[in-house]
Amino acid sequence: MTSEPTYHMIIDGKKLSAPTGFEVTNPATGAVIGYAPNGQSKDLDAAVDSAARAFKTWSLITDEARCAAIRAVSAKLEEHAEELAQLMTAEQGKPLNGIGSRFEVGLLKDWAEHTASTKLPVKVIQDDETGKVELHRKPLGVIGSITPWNFPLAIAIWHVLPAIRTGNTVVLKPSPHTPLATLRMVELMNEVLPAGVINCVTCDDKSSNLGAEMSVHRGIRKIILTGSNRTGAKVMSSAADTMKRLTLELGGNDAAIVLPDVDAKAIAEGLFFGAFFNNGQACAAIKRLYVHEDVYDEVCDALAEFAGNIKTGPGTDEDSILGPLANQMQFDIVSRLVEEGAKEGRVLTGGAPGEGLFYPVTLIADLNDDNPLVQSEQFGPVLPIIKYSDIDAAIEMANRNENGLGGSIWSSDVEKARQLALRLETGTGWVNQHGMLRPDVPFGGRKKSGLGVEFGEEGLASYTDIQAVVS
Repeated sequence: MTSEPTYHMIIDGKKLSAPTGFEVTNPATGAVIGYAPNGQSKDLDAAVDSAARAFKTWSLITDEARCAAIRAVSAKLEEHAEELAQLMTAEQGKPLNGIGSRFEVGLLKDWAEHTASTKLPVKVIQDDETGKVELHRKPLGVIGSITPWNFPLAIAIWHVLPAIRTGNTVVLKPSPHTPLATLRMVELMNEVLPAGVINCVTCDDKSSNLGAEMSVHRGIRKIILTGSNRTGAKVMSSAADTMKRLTLELGGNDAAIVLPDVDAKAIAEGLFFGAFFNNGQACAAIKRLYVHEDVYDEVCDALAEFAGNIKTGPGTDEDSILGPLANQMQFDIVSRLVEEGAKEGRVLTGGAPGEGLFYPVTLIADLNDDNPLVQSEQFGPVLPIIKYSDIDAAIEMANRNENGLGGSIWSSDVEKARQLALRLETGTGWVNQHGMLRPDVPFGGRKKSGLGVEFGEEGLASYTDIQAVVS
């Protein structure tokens, strides 16, 4: 027997186990922290059936009642904020403080409040003596949510709350790397929501793969996925037969372009955390830095100096700013790409793996734009720096990547930076900041970075069909 807790799937408001489970380990120590159930097809079917039954009543309650329910969810999660933050740090590795687990749990309230306050009113196209035409937003049905391991709770909330706000019900499937905090969060949500409105299934993605089954399941009307480009393409293909609605927030290889008029030391902190928040394990982090030749050396020096003051350590250490990489798979990807970058570039800091899954902050300068470290999404604490002399060439380099999630321009001339940001082929163009998401601003990608948007009125509307009533 083991002393580590065993967690349960949540289906129809009840905790359910499975014949087998899988280990969830702490990336900082390698120790097993708990066991998640290895759900099977029958569990997914039960969850979808539960959500479908709940939809019949949930879709008909008043808008005010659903808003109140979302605020009740927010209050319940706030009561357990520290418990959820500690559990997320244990399974994902991110620090408790800074832009870490406590910060992530704190986001839930902001997104809940905005989701509850956003309206999708009936749109009147015609209303005169010859007739009336109204456009109504109608819920879709059962929503399948597939979430990643980098922001397990925030992304789950971003998926789930707009779905239930618009009258849908949900089956949620978290990453096998980080299922525990999500299972606990859904358990808490079921204390204030009717049974079946939110269900959660888990599996190890090896002996069973419920995510793949969700994308073909005839009882699921829409899939929302945050994940890799490859996974998104598979979901898009397999969802075609059932004509599912899709929102796919996929990979990013965000570029930041620094103009020659900047104060290098003044922007160093913003550039650093734009690249290294969540240890670089963020789709909307800076992953390529283009710096004008006039300030190139100053920016490299300022970033290296700032990086020297950053502590990487276990997430449970209250003074850790960065933690370990979340899993061995990601550690191996980062190590390989750093090796490729170091062959050509100049390593300013880091460059060699640490102990366990800890990887030091690594800055590599003097790289060619074709280097694999530049053109691949490294998703770790590594930043390649490329020198440029012509802004048009820098924009072209930024845009030639197959991803188009976000990008940023850094300059003392804000209006000029705004105009250049409009030339980026990205879903978001930031000025003198990077990766700052807001619940009222639509977020999504162009090119291979995804399909559709989340957040704001546009994101909320994506959980609905339009019905025209003509009279």
